[in-house]
Amino acid sequence: MKIGKALGLAFMIALAGLVFWLWTPDRSRAELAARYLSSPTDLIDLGGFRLHIRDTGPKSAPTLILLHGFGSSLQTWDGWATALERDYRVVRFDLPGAGLSEADPTGIYTDARTHTLILQLMDKLGIQSAVLIGNSLGGRLAWTFAAKHPDRVTKLVLISPDGFASPGFAYGQKAEVPALLSVMTFVLPKALYRPNIEAAYGDPTRLSQAVFDRYYDLTLAPGSRAALLARMQQTVLIDPRPILPLITQPVLLLWGQKDALIPVANAQDYLKALPHASLVTFNTLGHVPHEEDAAASLGPLLAFLRG
Repeated sequence: MKIGKALGLAFMIALAGLVFWLWTPDRSRAELAARYLSSPTDLIDLGGFRLHIRDTGPKSAPTLILLHGFGSSLQTWDGWATALERDYRVVRFDLPGAGLSEADPTGIYTDARTHTLILQLMDKLGIQSAVLIGNSLGGRLAWTFAAKHPDRVTKLVLISPDGFASPGFAYGQKAEVPALLSVMTFVLPKALYRPNIEAAYGDPTRLSQAVFDRYYDLTLAPGSRAALLARMQQTVLIDPRPILPLITQPVLLLWGQKDALIPVANAQDYLKALPHASLVTFNTLGHVPHEEDAAASLGPLLAFLRG
């Protein structure tokens, strides 16, 4: 009995030590702002919480609104924004609970809630209509917003957009989120996190240390990990096939042939349902072509915008 108690005590001490060693606390907002906030004026109040935005380019020019993907931030568009803001007003923002945006005080992270926030942001910035450009989750938000608010969208650019069902993610049901994922709110070792970001690249060697560090740092923003889980748990996919035909605006689909997260084969589903869509693929790129190789992926976008 004494030996059993001693072994049990030793196990508990070892477990406590392991948890202490792996425990990953939040980074302070002041620290993250010092690294990743371009200007204090980029934090705006939107319904009682602060949203991180970048609003660049001529205010009188046609407006582009860029929506990042799950677990990402507005900096994912850095490679495109410099070129685009010469001729367009470029508005990009961190979704609530992502990047430097605060968590949504309502605790609601549904697509409908995000649509409301996009409308509020457009109204606050005096934007009547815009081209919506979205990647992955941002792509789903873009096309569902366009279907509901066609008068606010002039064109759509969907980069490996989410929306069609997949194993564990059926229509009309909440996604199957493993309970083990809740552990990430306490434990998120940097070395174990990197493969999640590399998976978005066709060639993982293109993922720079600075970009990976940014992903990791911003995931540790206060409330970010809980918001990521809440968004996953609250997502309910709606069958896109009856909705997509309602979108009459021109649509450009961009997809990496090496996308390991949402296969390029899904592009055919969009092409069948969208009445005015075209597709451009990139042989060597993955899920985030705008980030992985901004120069190579920018050409088709500019041609579409000017057409």
